[in-house]
Amino acid sequence: MKLCMIGTGYVGLVSGVCFSDLGNDVICVDKDNNKINNLKNGKIPIYEPGLEELVKKNIKNNRLNFSTNLKESVRKSDIIFICVGTPTKKNSNSADLSQVYSVGKEISKSINKFKIIITKSTVPVTTGDDLEKIISKKVNKRLFSVVSNPEFLREGEAIRDFIYPDRVVVGSNEEKSKKILRNLYSPLISKGAKYVSTNRRAAELIKYASNAFLATKITFINEIANLCEKTGIDVEDISIGIGLDNRIGSRFLRAGPAYGGSCFPKDTKAIVSTADKFKSNLSVIKSVIKSNQNRSDLLLKRLHSIIKKFNNKKVSFLGVTFKANTDDMRDSSSLKIIPYLSKRGAKIKYYDPTGSKKEFNNVKNVEYANSIQNCISGSDVIIIHTEWNDFKSINFRKLSKNKKLIIYDMRNIFSPTKIEKLGIKYFGIGR
Repeated sequence: MKLCMIGTGYVGLVSGVCFSDLGNDVICVDKDNNKINNLKNGKIPIYEPGLEELVKKNIKNNRLNFSTNLKESVRKSDIIFICVGTPTKKNSNSADLSQVYSVGKEISKSINKFKIIITKSTVPVTTGDDLEKIISKKVNKRLFSVVSNPEFLREGEAIRDFIYPDRVVVGSNEEKSKKILRNLYSPLISKGAKYVSTNRRAAELIKYASNAFLATKITFINEIANLCEKTGIDVEDISIGIGLDNRIGSRFLRAGPAYGGSCFPKDTKAIVSTADKFKSNLSVIKSVIKSNQNRSDLLLKRLHSIIKKFNNKKVSFLGVTFKANTDDMRDSSSLKIIPYLSKRGAKIKYYDPTGSKKEFNNVKNVEYANSIQNCISGSDVIIIHTEWNDFKSINFRKLSKNKKLIIYDMRNIFSPTKIEKLGIKYFGIGR
């Protein structure tokens, strides 16, 4: 099939590349000339394991192309995916849909035959209705169909999630599109993916409800971890004990810093905003948002109890992204914790496998180290912030000669007893 992906951010690029790898002809469109030129040369703007290899492979096989010409790309394609950003509006919890609607207007100028127009971006309920109205101002409704087909890609696991999804959700209000899209996704369905066919509004809400529930699981176990710290219980035991219940499941029951990234912070706010619009109170999700916003403050209080005074303390930060296997810094706890320590006189080195971060360029006494060893050397306190595999087999005593070394493991990567046997003070989350 001939596909057009509008927007080469995380969703558009990964989805477009994977669709081309399934044998479709894909054009990825973006208005950023520099980004498109880099992509044509196989240079990837995001960190996602395996993506660069797939881009180069499918460019070589002439199944994947990149363009800045939206009009021409839409005309050449049968199915158009809208994959632009839907960030949170300033001074509001609602999603900013200006890019979605702008693309809708542009698409309406280029429809020359029947097109399926899909919102792959995460959008609130009724967005598809609004998009249909925008396009129908210029195009007869018989020439297009607006469909919701949300993505469920985890950063760091996106390619695997695309190829082996738990489910494919397609929301359409007419049968023709459903049949075409079932055919498009047939290679994934044949591998075991469940195909969920529903109406458009339901598909829009499925995405938001999924992310809100996962954010709730993370927040729940973080609050249980707070109780564990007060009662002398290891939260890892609790996670195992409740996760083995099939009704609950073990995934997303890992205590740690606040959730962050491109989805959970904005999507929990957006679903609350949608509910308010329809005069429905999502009190549980509102509590989740508040608890997550307070999470970094609680971790800083714990740091105060561990270190007492930060002035002139040499602090090593291992990992600064919001999670492993991504370079995404959006809503990462490190953005709050590192400046806080800096203001109180700490001297901070940080190491992340995805390189230095511009967010810390102007923060006083913060330096990027180009290796784990250079980061840890001479440190008084080591904070493990992100659960990269690179950190899971560090020999701290070999890398640090400081006999009073303190480790604050925010991901519970290490066994407390093993670290303490090395003569190192160890503190975890919920332990």
